[in-house]
Amino acid sequence: MTIRQTDIAIVGGGIGGLALALHLHTRGVPCHVFEAVAEVRELGVGITLLPHAMRELAALGLQPAIEAVGIENYESAFFNRHGQFIYSELRGRHAGYPLPEVGIHRGKLHKILFDAAVARLGKDRVHTGHRFDRMVQTEGDVEITFKDPQGQDLPSVRSRVLIASDGVNSAVRRVFYPDEKMVFTGINTWRGVTRFAPILTGKTYMRIGSIETGKMVIYPIVDKADEQGRQWVNWMAEIRMEEGVTQNDWNRPGRAEDVLKLFKDWTFDWLDVPKLIADADSILEYPMVDKDPIDQWTFGRVTLLGDAAHPMYPRGSNGSAQALIDARTLADELAKGEPDPLPALHRYEAVRRPITAKVVQTNRSTPPDFINIKVDELTQGQPFRHIDDVISQAELRKISDDYKKIAGFSLEALKPAT
Repeated sequence: MTIRQTDIAIVGGGIGGLALALHLHTRGVPCHVFEAVAEVRELGVGITLLPHAMRELAALGLQPAIEAVGIENYESAFFNRHGQFIYSELRGRHAGYPLPEVGIHRGKLHKILFDAAVARLGKDRVHTGHRFDRMVQTEGDVEITFKDPQGQDLPSVRSRVLIASDGVNSAVRRVFYPDEKMVFTGINTWRGVTRFAPILTGKTYMRIGSIETGKMVIYPIVDKADEQGRQWVNWMAEIRMEEGVTQNDWNRPGRAEDVLKLFKDWTFDWLDVPKLIADADSILEYPMVDKDPIDQWTFGRVTLLGDAAHPMYPRGSNGSAQALIDARTLADELAKGEPDPLPALHRYEAVRRPITAKVVQTNRSTPPDFINIKVDELTQGQPFRHIDDVISQAELRKISDDYKKIAGFSLEALKPAT
C-alpha cells in the first residue's frame, strides 16, 4: 500500500489523531490514520471534557453524540479529607459558558471520534493494526514502516508529512528523544469505575483531600447505568508515597485492598469512600508522571501532537483539551494550501509549544486541586469549624480563576471555534 504524495499520515488514532483527521477532512486536506490496535473497543475509565475541549468537539459536529452518552457537570466541589466542604462553583453552561462541561467514559468518547472518522473519511483511510516501527525522511517525503499485531512488516507508506499523535509513550517521539525519561514525583494513583448511587447532585465533580494525606477525584460518567438507577462513577485516588513506589506499566491492574488501606476511614455523612473503592468494577494503578517540555516538536516533515508532544499530569482534564486544540491549530495551518507543508508545521509549533509548556508547568506547581493543598497547609490537615475561619471564598475563587486562565478556559477567553 502506497499513499499518494499529497497525503498526510497520522500515526496514532487516539483523541488527538482522530480529531486532526476530522478537521483535515472538513478542510479538504486528504489524510490517512494509522492506529496500532487491531480493534477499537470502549476501554478505559472517565474523562472530563472542559468547555474548551467541548468547543473543539462541537466544531466537529460531535457535541450531540457526546451529550447523549455523557453527564453534564453542574458544579465542581472541594472538600478536605474529613469530608468538610471548602468551596464550590458552577461549571460549563451553568456558569455562563456557551458550552457544557461533560463527564464521559473515555472509551465512549474514543468510539464517537473513531466512528465519525470512518464515516467521513472512509474505511480505506482509517487503518487499524498498524504499529509504527520506523521511518526514513527524504527531501520530499517520509517513508514509514508499520508492523501488524503479530509483529510482521506491513507495506511501507509514503507521505509528505507525518503527524505523531501516538500518545504518552510515543514511538515516533522516541526516534528524536531516545534517552528521554518520564518525570516521576513519587505520587501513586489508582483509577476505578464503580456502579454507585448518585453522589450530591449526581452531576458534581468532587475533589477531596490532597496528595500529602490522600486525595480522591470523583465524578459520574454514565447516568442510569442499571435498573437500580445507579451511575457509573469514575474515581481517581492519589497519594505521595516516596518509599517503595516505582514507575510501573502505564496501566496495570490495581488491587482494591491497596487503596482501601489508605482511605479506610473516609466515611462521611454524604459519601462512603471505602464502599466506592471496594465496589469498583475494575481498578488500574499507575504512577503520576509527565515529561519535561521539549524545545522542538518538528523535525523535517515530522511533528508531534497531543500527548506525544506535551505529556502532562492527568489533572484538570487538560491533556485531552490541549490535544484537541493542537488538532484544530495544525489543521488550519495545513489547509492554507502552500506548495510545501513544512512552514505550516513550524507555525503550528510556534503557537502551541509555548502554551502547552506553560500548562505542563502549572499542573506541577499550581494544580487545579491547589485549593485543597492551600487549605491543608493552613489547617495542618486538621478539621476546621467553618471554612471562612481559614480562608475566604473570594481567595478560593481567585485560585480557581487563575488556573482557568493559564489552562485556557476562563470565561472571558473561551470563544467558539470555526
